[in-house]
Amino acid sequence: MTAANLLNTDLLNAGRALVAPCTKEAAEPEANRLDVVIDAGDLLDAVAALHNAKWGYLSAITGLDQGAEAGIIEVLYHFCDGAAVLTLRVPVPRDAATVPSLYGLIQSVTFYERELMEMFGVTVTNTPNTDRLFLPDDWPDGVYPLRKDFDMTQLHEA
Repeated sequence: MTAANLLNTDLLNAGRALVAPCTKEAAEPEANRLDVVIDAGDLLDAVAALHNAKWGYLSAITGLDQGAEAGIIEVLYHFCDGAAVLTLRVPVPRDAATVPSLYGLIQSVTFYERELMEMFGVTVTNTPNTDRLFLPDDWPDGVYPLRKDFDMTQLHEA
């Protein structure tokens, strides 16, 4: 193990300790990465712990649709500190996908939250801006292009 990997391991362990009260599961899928599963109700506390400790920065929010059969969409909050990446994984029911906005903690989050709403149909409560980012104004409501069951024929039917 290199000195850089030891440093990243220390960073990830510090991040793990910060979000421990909210953690349901944790895994290290590869070097320099820690994935922590939390409930949506714990999201603000987990992010506040990282933010207040100045543990890295929020680099992205992404969605992962597990498909209609699984009924789950995961909302992934990726925090980086150097090469160390801590991802908060928040599974939400696909038919009622809702997470709280991080805007009160990280004001630059609105871009990511708008993209999440637009592409996956995840409702972000208390986000200050719900305007579309990428899709045209005449895009049909309830059609989310990054969900696994998206079909172009939905555009013609709407």
